[in-house]
Amino acid sequence: MKKEDKSTIIEQIESVLSEYPHFYLTDIGGLNAAQTSELRKLCYKEKVKLVVVKNTLLKKALDRSTVDFSELYPTLKGETALMLSDMANVPAKLIKNFSNKNKKPVLKAAYVEESFYIGENQLETLINVKSKNELIADLIALLQSPAKNVVSALQSGANTIHGVLQTLSEK
Repeated sequence: MKKEDKSTIIEQIESVLSEYPHFYLTDIGGLNAAQTSELRKLCYKEKVKLVVVKNTLLKKALDRSTVDFSELYPTLKGETALMLSDMANVPAKLIKNFSNKNKKPVLKAAYVEESFYIGENQLETLINVKSKNELIADLIALLQSPAKNVVSALQSGANTIHGVLQTLSEK
């Protein structure tokens, strides 16, 4: 491959990485054409971009980033595919569901919510990761809960007083 071609590919990888806040490094080696096609369809359906990359070119693209991705470098061995997504846990769920029947893809590492997750044993953790928006929604629900309880208690008390008054007036 010519040097110009390599630099073009590195720029493309760098551009794709900058478009998505979360990415997973996976091993999809060993999947046949039909399984790979099925995985690509699932990724498309779940809005996950799947890109097969050369490790050396990916490393060079990661080197150009403002984020220090050096923790991921030891995982850049063998066949590597990038799974990129706007939602933090969608690729993890997709990997788990697809690998149940196909034994691949295997999680090598992930960069999710500005944190590194290294190794296949991190898959369950990644499935349970909540996005910032989900955490904000949970926090708002917790803050609203006491106010809802007060309003509910006041309405309940009013209904009780109304029932007592109505019973007394009937006597």
